[in-house]
Amino acid sequence: MEYGSGGGGTSGGGGDHDPSDPQRRMKRYHRHTALQIQKLESMFKECPHPDEKQRLQLSRELGLAPRQIKFWFQNRRTQMKTQHERADNSALRAENDKIRCENIAIREALKNVICPSCGGPPVTEDSYFDEHKLRMENGHLKEELDRVSSIAAKYIGRPISQLPPVQPFHISSLDLTMGNFGGHGIGGPSLDLDLIPTSSNLAFQPPVISDMDKSLMTDVAANAMEELLRLLQTNEPLWMKSSADGRDVLNLDSYQRNFPRAMSHLKNPNVRIEASRDSGVVIMNGVALVNMFMDSNKWFESFPTIVSVAKTIEVISSGMLGSHSGSLQLMYEELQVLSPLVPTREFCILRYCQQIEQGLWAIVSVSYDIPQFASQFQCHRLPSGCLIQDMPNGYSKVTWVEHVEIEDKTPTHQLYRDLIHSGMAFGAERWLTTLQRMCERVACQMVSGSSTRDLGGVIPSPEGKRSMMKLAQRMVSSFCSSISTSSSHRWSTLSGLHDVGVRVTIHKSTDPGQPNGVVLSAATTFSLPVSPQNVFNFFKDERTRPQWDVLSSGNAVQEVAHIANGSHPGNCISVLRAYNTSQNNMLILQESCVDLSGSLVVYCPVDLPAINIAMSGEDPSYIPLLPSGFTISPDGRRDQGDGASTSSNTQGSMARLGGSLITVAFQILVSSLPSAKLNLESVNTVNNLIGTTVQQIKAAMNCLSS
Repeated sequence: MEYGSGGGGTSGGGGDHDPSDPQRRMKRYHRHTALQIQKLESMFKECPHPDEKQRLQLSRELGLAPRQIKFWFQNRRTQMKTQHERADNSALRAENDKIRCENIAIREALKNVICPSCGGPPVTEDSYFDEHKLRMENGHLKEELDRVSSIAAKYIGRPISQLPPVQPFHISSLDLTMGNFGGHGIGGPSLDLDLIPTSSNLAFQPPVISDMDKSLMTDVAANAMEELLRLLQTNEPLWMKSSADGRDVLNLDSYQRNFPRAMSHLKNPNVRIEASRDSGVVIMNGVALVNMFMDSNKWFESFPTIVSVAKTIEVISSGMLGSHSGSLQLMYEELQVLSPLVPTREFCILRYCQQIEQGLWAIVSVSYDIPQFASQFQCHRLPSGCLIQDMPNGYSKVTWVEHVEIEDKTPTHQLYRDLIHSGMAFGAERWLTTLQRMCERVACQMVSGSSTRDLGGVIPSPEGKRSMMKLAQRMVSSFCSSISTSSSHRWSTLSGLHDVGVRVTIHKSTDPGQPNGVVLSAATTFSLPVSPQNVFNFFKDERTRPQWDVLSSGNAVQEVAHIANGSHPGNCISVLRAYNTSQNNMLILQESCVDLSGSLVVYCPVDLPAINIAMSGEDPSYIPLLPSGFTISPDGRRDQGDGASTSSNTQGSMARLGGSLITVAFQILVSSLPSAKLNLESVNTVNNLIGTTVQQIKAAMNCLSS
């Protein structure tokens, strides 16, 4: 095998020589040694697309120019694809010949068929219909082959003559029965509902991915990375500054010129585009961030308010040893807004990590169509992701791009239309502000002592603080999961409260971190003409808690322990004790979170022995939690708030937004018997509980007419 020393013969020794000179051509080519080829082939098997750092390392080891290394890999990839195409063409030709022979044999057999009734030849209609059936089947197969070929050509930017058959991929049942109402309304005469245990993990059947599939995925990921880097590093005219709020807005005309596509990935011509870009500094180093993004479990744990499901389907490439550079994964994820009114967005994506240089990483996510399920997804993620740059003292600068196509098969609920259509609900700003808050939480968890205000001396050690933070994190994750519209939930609507109604779902809890039995979850969303920051302050202040906490019976509460988990004073964990109550052994664990995208107040009653276990530093994983709480989001309308003056950047940004969208959610243990049936009394109880809570909130905020 010969390769040009200048990259396939494209570079010469100087501009004054005649390229047609035979002696010059002989000097421009040489054979690589067997050792060089062996080393290059070994590297090609591990990483067909080496980055610049890897090519430089190979050039030093083999004594070749980096340009030679680059062109050798290009030629080798081209050769590999050519070999695959030849083999595929040969296989298809053989299959075609086989079908043709079978067709001829069938035709000959039909000529000699004798009717068993009359002994005569068969009627011509049977022959016609048999031939017609074969033609229809052949046409169907050809359409399927053309469709798969067009998908591949659309991804890698050039036509492909033939592709191997797509291997079946199954997401078997996905355990989609967390609270299945069987499709019937809750208001009917019978509430004898069958319950199926929930499962926190999706039961994916491992797909069969061929080497050709992996090669195609690698090409898709490499092209997506190239596009993402240009989106991250280019400003005007690709990105324009919004005159309204200063955010980066994608110039779609410029984007189409730079990245032409033959067609949209979604069939509806009225597909909506959401594109956003934002950047900021986070208190976490680049390596830790990369580890978080490339681990689906850590990804889910770090973004519980956004990611409702995350699962690694297949690791296509594990990357360089000791580093995620070159790592490529096929993943499934569902993204959410914390309200039962907003359906989740489902994606099957390729996630690819590449280290650009020392201290600089890029991570791209791009949708990858699985033919069996592509029609179920109403969203397609165009190249999106982030650029992570190390900074001094363990900080990193993160630049984030989100770019998706959405096909709204069902209209967006009117309460969330402005927020979602503005791109704020799933945009880069929400991802980045959530990341900043979660990184601050991790940093506070590592600090001992200084972030804890222990009024009663009940948290004796840093281990106790970390255990309490772990317990609170699980509480928040459980709360977010309880109001998710993931495919694992089936919500039914109770009428009577307001236009939205109360949404309810039930599930049989078997997790060790929840009470065993039948759990009823109920939630509703309503709007208030009050800024999100003022609503958050109202829920956060223990002095105003009796005004909305129906279960406290109007009793005041006292904060007995306080753990800060962020720079904003609203980001904290509290242990509350109610005054004048008969349940002296019951405390309230509460965590509040706030950032530019919205806020949460989540709380849960926990008995005193369980709190003591956590505060002593023991493992809190088996403490049962059934949290309730509130989510507060801006309504997407700017300059319509109550104009309250605020001081911090977060408060100021939230105050510039208009009103608030508030979701109230409760979870109630209906019965400790897993086989128990839901009764009408339980439904009425939770319906009245939410209705009373909403009315008390509106009364306290002077918004009864809204």
